[in-house]
Amino acid sequence: MAFDFKKEYKEFYMPKNKPEIVTVPKANYIAVRGMGNPNEEGGAYQKAIGVLYAVAYTLKMSYKTEHKMEGFYEYVVPPLEGFWWQDNVEGVDYSDKSTFHWISVIRLPDFVRKEDFDWAVETATAKKKMDCTAAEYLTIEEGLCVQIMHTGPFDEEPATVKIMDDYLKANGYENDFSKQRLHHEIYLSDARKVSSDKWRTVIRHPIRERNV
Repeated sequence: MAFDFKKEYKEFYMPKNKPEIVTVPKANYIAVRGMGNPNEEGGAYQKAIGVLYAVAYTLKMSYKTEHKMEGFYEYVVPPLEGFWWQDNVEGVDYSDKSTFHWISVIRLPDFVRKEDFDWAVETATAKKKMDCTAAEYLTIEEGLCVQIMHTGPFDEEPATVKIMDDYLKANGYENDFSKQRLHHEIYLSDARKVSSDKWRTVIRHPIRERNV
């Protein structure tokens, strides 16, 4: 049976609908950076998603090619994730999505090395007839975080974030956002097939213990 990150690492992909503290270890990702409204038809965000999946599936199906990776095992492509921020904005301003900066990512199995990644980018560019060179091999160690499962449209996230913030205040923590530590979302629903009131999104924020 193919390795499924969501099932093997439930503590990071399947939180409950109440806040919980986790320490997220280092992981490698396919990443594409950009800016702009993610809902723009044919915009930078949608193009980035196409690049991510092109590279991700090239790596997943590599065992059927001459490119062999040491330690390879069959796996389910992990869910799409995103790191988000806006310049000079505390939290998130959903009323002006054009100002979003984002790093869209898909997690990589540990056996995928940088040279394997480079092969996949070159192969996907050639086979898919699309430029995948915007993809980068990115290592992130999130460390101490608070997370929760949000159910519903993205625009309703502020209410869920408030629950997280109230939990932090009550338990001696505070948010620890910086240029390196960002608002993080993991998308568990296919927005094309599921109504928005049932979308499931993991929201994760970097935190630190509050100085008394």
